[in-house]
Amino acid sequence: MPRWLLGIGPLVLIATLIGLFTLLNAPGVTGDGNRIPQEEIVVETIQLHPGQIVLTVRNEGADPVSIAQVNVSDYYAQFTQTREELARLESDIITISYDWVEGDPYEITLVTSTGGTIGAEIVAAAATPERGASFFGLMTLLGVYVGVIPIGIGLLWMPFVRRSSKAWVRALMAFTIGLLAFLTIDATLEGLELVAGTTAFGGGLIVFLGALAAYLTLEGVEGIILRRRVGSMRDAALPARTVAFLIATGIGLHNFGEGLAIGSAYAVGSLALGAFLVIGFAIHNTTEGLAIVTPLAAERPRLRLLVLLGLIAGAPAIVGAILGGTALQPNLVALLFGVGAGAVGQVAVKLLPRLTDEAGRMLTPLTAGGIVVGLGFMFATGLLVAA
Repeated sequence: MPRWLLGIGPLVLIATLIGLFTLLNAPGVTGDGNRIPQEEIVVETIQLHPGQIVLTVRNEGADPVSIAQVNVSDYYAQFTQTREELARLESDIITISYDWVEGDPYEITLVTSTGGTIGAEIVAAAATPERGASFFGLMTLLGVYVGVIPIGIGLLWMPFVRRSSKAWVRALMAFTIGLLAFLTIDATLEGLELVAGTTAFGGGLIVFLGALAAYLTLEGVEGIILRRRVGSMRDAALPARTVAFLIATGIGLHNFGEGLAIGSAYAVGSLALGAFLVIGFAIHNTTEGLAIVTPLAAERPRLRLLVLLGLIAGAPAIVGAILGGTALQPNLVALLFGVGAGAVGQVAVKLLPRLTDEAGRMLTPLTAGGIVVGLGFMFATGLLVAA
């Protein structure tokens, strides 16, 4: 029997089974007029413009859904929508005509054609900034403040690192691992929070899949680098500069997520929160420059190398702020947070062997203390950006 036939045989059998399941009038497949539809609509974003409230909603259920009425704080308002009926995973933009008042709270209820209701809440109404050249210029400037400048300042620790003893370099490396471990956990929790209560595109699973994909991708890149440099992966270690680039890349992906958070805050009109995030992230990210230069303790890197590393780690915050300002789809943002978590986690794992001292011990009082201090420092500064 041909090999290709052996390969497609199971596929033919499962297709035949599905066909029989349908022909036998299986419930839920061919339809049943007496069945009550299961409606699952989520409100993804809310934007406020003069005289208008704009909602982006998505159908997460298996049955099609139609929005028949919109109620805003016990008032049935006029509205328009881009789709009369939403199939599974389709999105709809609902524009509600309503003269909202700055600072007032509102409760929005969407009523479906079957009488089902979907609720959303506006805690304090604030106009959504217009997305023009000035807005995106502001997002670029915020990205520089949050990512590029703090990491650039952190790179100034390079002379201090080079003059430190081997024991203290291991302690600084341990501090870096603690920092990266915190960023891994933080990015994962941020992604899960974005998709809490939603099952579209896998819900929280998408965060872990993004993290796993990023981790395996960096492992593959590392394998390619080792084969090209040393010809064999056995007992090989990555060059210090490669490690620094991996750290910068992982931190850059995390800072991309921070930029998304800031851009999203400004996009929905939460200017006070956005400014608070900028200050907090600026303090939070300064030590990331130290994490980048620590592997280079035994080298004398050129200025252009340090500038390049700083841009790799910090510039993604600019891109994140711009994209966050366009109110990206939450599931996509959660996936990106997962990618950042996986990348940072992979670098933290690869740094562990560098803690080994002359006696072959990895976790000494100095290195264990460095990890704890790194975790504690990032937690303390992270409180500044807790929203």
